[in-house]
Amino acid sequence: MRDASNGEDFAKSVRERYGFEPHVLSGDDEAQLTFLGATSERDPDDRTPTLVVDIGGGSTELVTGAGRQADFHVSTQAGVVRQTERHLHHDPPLPDELEALSSEVREIVIGGVPEGKRSAIGRGIGVAGTATQLASIAQGLEPYDPKKVHGYALSVQEAREILGRLAAVGLEERKKTRGLDPARAPTIVAGVEILLVVLELFGLAEVEVSEHDILRGAALGLS
Repeated sequence: MRDASNGEDFAKSVRERYGFEPHVLSGDDEAQLTFLGATSERDPDDRTPTLVVDIGGGSTELVTGAGRQADFHVSTQAGVVRQTERHLHHDPPLPDELEALSSEVREIVIGGVPEGKRSAIGRGIGVAGTATQLASIAQGLEPYDPKKVHGYALSVQEAREILGRLAAVGLEERKKTRGLDPARAPTIVAGVEILLVVLELFGLAEVEVSEHDILRGAALGLS
């Protein structure tokens, strides 16, 4: 709504038809609420510099901070749908396609996050589909169990092993991967590549997976 030319008209329609007052979040608000949701169960006095990474279809949000307060955020043009369409043209993808995807994401992240911010991070939290699906695959969960996904510590080694398995087979075989939602199969390879690049550039050996993201942050921050 904040970017759409008719965003205010839509908000007015919601207000008049349903009696709800829409909250149109700024980019800063979105980052802060995502960070709050992901860190809401942690000790607010824990000042460990933390990265929250939210990999979406068209972009990846990177938010850093400490305690419950974000101090930096950027929305990068690296997303699972965007990078899949741009780079992965074979099924299964070719090694040079995966390398091109990884190289582009590396350039995007380096260009979007100062080196000082990246080198200062001591902990990573991954929210949304890519991270939660990887936690599910790592544990072979069928059916999906959010209680087992939430808080799972996914290592870089695990993520690389999963990427190797997913990228070695075609889409139909990939859909059969235990723990993977078949609807995520077309874009999961790009998602894992993006996550691995982020972890590498922030110097992290693992990422904690969280079921809590902006929705929880909004419930806490907008109440």
